[in-house]
Amino acid sequence: MRVGRVVAVDDFPEARRPAWKLRVDFGAEIGERRSSAQITNYAREELVGRLVVAVVNFPPKQIGPFMSECLVLGTYTADRLVLLLSPSPDAQPGDQVG
Repeated sequence: MRVGRVVAVDDFPEARRPAWKLRVDFGAEIGERRSSAQITNYAREELVGRLVVAVVNFPPKQIGPFMSECLVLGTYTADRLVLLLSPSPDAQPGDQVG
């Protein structure tokens, strides 16, 4: 698991369930990865620039016409909304989560 910074959020109208297409920067060692995320309870403006925690060593997964390259982590509320895991504000993209 690594810390990443969301650098872009795009619509994903082809997804079966509402989702965003994210581009996440994991620093110089890993670079940018793409992810499909069912986190539409977050506005685009809330996501861009946000630090997130993601699994970066899963194999890429085809989700419709989109190739997801990492899994952004969160928890579910009782209403099935996703709450993103957030590292400390001092964390940097690429930091390992241990």
